[in-house]
Amino acid sequence: MSPWDRFVLPRLVNWACGVRSVDRQRAKVIPRARGRVLEIGIGSGLNFPHYDPEAVTEVVGVDPSAPLLEDARRAAGSALVPVTLEEGTAEALPVADASVDTVVTTYTLCSVPDVDRALSEVRRVLCAGGALLFCEHGLAPDEQVRRWQRRLTPVWKRIGGGCNLDLPVPGLLEAAGFHVDDLETMYLPGLRFMNFNYWGLATASPSADQPRE
Repeated sequence: MSPWDRFVLPRLVNWACGVRSVDRQRAKVIPRARGRVLEIGIGSGLNFPHYDPEAVTEVVGVDPSAPLLEDARRAAGSALVPVTLEEGTAEALPVADASVDTVVTTYTLCSVPDVDRALSEVRRVLCAGGALLFCEHGLAPDEQVRRWQRRLTPVWKRIGGGCNLDLPVPGLLEAAGFHVDDLETMYLPGLRFMNFNYWGLATASPSADQPRE
């Protein structure tokens, strides 16, 4: 791991993901979590204050960054829900099949190297009737903004921990076999090429070989 990835990038990620406008987005999504929760890309634990302790029995947090997990362990001490932390990747989640009620991703999918594999893992770990709660930035609806996203993504990925500016979030979810039950979008304040947000809830569609009720 380079000094940039070890010391600088985690601090930048924590700052960018902790600004007020982003925290307001978290507050729209996280209180909807129920039961045993798996949070992918838990980072430093910025979602902890938004979990409903009356609805959540446990949060299992997974992240590939050891420095951010150190911060999350400190934050877990004041969390209102039980927290278990695991170092791991979205493409190989360290939890059993059909073992969680809710999966949470907030500003995570943009930096996952293999999003299709990660979403397949989400389907594997969700129990029947479980839900994926997501809040992500991605591909903007305006063509001028999209052009800037496509131009800047190759450079941004190198300095931003692999972050893609132009991730087509709803399309990726649907291609992975999820039904997007509700979806909201907006530009957050700031640079438009970085700040188009998608958030909502998705459920796994039945596989082709599963009988429909």
